Amino acid sequence: MLYILLIGMIPAIVLIAYIYHLDSVEREPMGLLAKLFVFGGLSTIGAGLLEELGQLILVNIPGLARSSWYNVLMYFVVVAVSEEGLKHLTLRRQTWYDPNFNFRFDGIVYSIVVSLGFAAFENVMYILNFGLGVAPIRAVTAIPMHCITGIFMGHYYGQAKYAEYYHAWGRENFYWVLSMVVPVLLHGFYDFAASSEDPLLCTLFLIYVVVLDIVAFLSVRRYAREDTPV
Repeated sequence: MLYILLIGMIPAIVLIAYIYHLDSVEREPMGLLAKLFVFGGLSTIGAGLLEELGQLILVNIPGLARSSWYNVLMYFVVVAVSEEGLKHLTLRRQTWYDPNFNFRFDGIVYSIVVSLGFAAFENVMYILNFGLGVAPIRAVTAIPMHCITGIFMGHYYGQAKYAEYYHAWGRENFYWVLSMVVPVLLHGFYDFAASSEDPLLCTLFLIYVVVLDIVAFLSVRRYAREDTPV
């Protein structure tokens, strides 16, 4: 069991360590990060329940299960909204009023730790259910995807905090919306394309993963360089 935990969590911990290294202005307390990681992991329970409920609703809508709309609703609405919504809720409840949240990049650090806590716990469950064979492919696809949605959620979350500091309420609300909508769209398309058997979508999925990895890597380094107090 310990071996499975290590295999399941190591990719997420490596990514967290990289982001922690980028946060060079003022490092966040390890106790806070550990709490975010655990709460992010526990949010998989709620997400799983919401996804089961959402799937139950969809399969009972006459004719929907046999249409192409089923996958669109399943992955963009049920899965992406459930998972990213609970990550977002966890992030806000644990960090918005925390005095350590005093730089824009802190939002990215917090969001990534929550997201990778979710990814690590989810990964362990996948390994327990399907065996160690799923670990390598998830280490280079699903776990980085959660990290990437965390990057963009955290970026807009930090921008919202920055706007609040200057009492720019309209901009704060705008960034709040983006901090939820952008991760949902990124996550939804990832799952939608990954689940498809269409050759074109499978090819598009591979291109999407590579391009998104590059964009996220360059973006997070730029966000770290441009960090400012809030």
